[in-house]
Amino acid sequence: MRLARCMVLPLLAGLPLAAAGHAAETPAQHCRQVATDDVSRPVPASLVPAAQRALGLEAPGSVVQRTTRFRCAGGTVLVCAVGANLNCGKADTARSLAPAGQYCSEHPDAESIPAYVTGHDTVYRWRCRGVDAVAGEPAEALDARGFVARLWKPVQ
Repeated sequence: MRLARCMVLPLLAGLPLAAAGHAAETPAQHCRQVATDDVSRPVPASLVPAAQRALGLEAPGSVVQRTTRFRCAGGTVLVCAVGANLNCGKADTARSLAPAGQYCSEHPDAESIPAYVTGHDTVYRWRCRGVDAVAGEPAEALDARGFVARLWKPVQ
C-alpha cells in the first residue's frame, strides 16, 4: 500500500488544480487567459445555462451538456450545439473530395451532390459537371478561424 501511494502521488502533482480538489478554472477565465483557442471542448455543467440562452435551446441541461461545445475567440467564450448536420469543427475548405468525384462518375451532370456524400463539414455547395465534381459557392460564411460563423454564439 505504501509503495502504491508513493507511485501515485507524483502522478497527481501533474493534474490540473481542479483534480487536486481546488476550484476549477471556468471557461470564461480560460478564454480571458488564452484569448483564442481553436480547441472545441465539452461545456461544463456551470456553462449550461449560458449556453442554453446563447443558443436558444430548450433541451434539458444534461442534453445540452452532452451536445454542446465551447472554444475561445478573442477572449470570449463561444458555444456551438452539435447536431446531425451541424458541424462545430472547422469547416472543410478543400476543393477536391474523392467521394464527390466518385458520385459524379455514377451521376454525371447532377445538379447537386448530397451531404451524405460530401460530408457536413464542407463549406461548398457541390455539383457535377459531366463526371467531374465541382465546388460551387460557399454554403456558409466562416469566421476568422475557419468555423461556420452562424453556429458559434458568444455567451454572456
